[in-house]
Amino acid sequence: MEDKRVALVTGGGTGIGAACVRSLAATGFLVGIHYHRSEEGARAVLAETGEGLLLPGDLTRSEDIDALVEQLKSATGRLDVLVHNAGVSLNADINAMRLEQFDAQRLLARGVWYLTKRVLRQFMLRRNSGRIITISSVVGHTGNGGQIPYTMEKAALDAFTKSLAKELSGRNILVNAVAPGFIDTAMTASLPEVARERIMANIPLQRMGRPEEVAEVVTFLATAGTYITGSVIHVNGGLYGG
Repeated sequence: MEDKRVALVTGGGTGIGAACVRSLAATGFLVGIHYHRSEEGARAVLAETGEGLLLPGDLTRSEDIDALVEQLKSATGRLDVLVHNAGVSLNADINAMRLEQFDAQRLLARGVWYLTKRVLRQFMLRRNSGRIITISSVVGHTGNGGQIPYTMEKAALDAFTKSLAKELSGRNILVNAVAPGFIDTAMTASLPEVARERIMANIPLQRMGRPEEVAEVVTFLATAGTYITGSVIHVNGGLYGG
């Protein structure tokens, strides 16, 4: 297993994360599938790919991240690609949202920072090699009413990406973000029809994206794109150009 490239996808049991797992596995990676509440989905994705690791954990808890990294180290001894995909969307306008809801969103961004720190120290800096890819969102650039904490977190991920790319200059570790638009997942499936129609009217390609279309870009960044770092790549059907 030491010679096989290894990737870790957080939130790998559903939606975009599951598509990333499938795409990376098809490219030859052994993929660690992190999950928190979607164990059934993670196990189903693992059954599809035929090989990989199930890595449970709450990414808002540092002890869970420590355990995840140790499990990965014991099983593979290496990590070549880290895909930060896990997310939570707690929607309410500023007057209705409670402080504990805001904090739940904020703590996930802290988890991205801490997991990256552990992965760098344990794996990538030792090998002087790696790829770190964050899944942000178009709404981190455009804003979206009723989603202030979510849009703040996604904008922060893009800033994290650009700053970390500069910190790792010269270490052969590339850091990029993929910012999807409206993708056909469980999250967007719950939108009222009137909201879906309003969104579609603003997308030049006149459809929502597929998780696999985001995963294609993630896999490109994981395997090619050797002169790309500190970038945010938009995958949104023309909704926003960056």
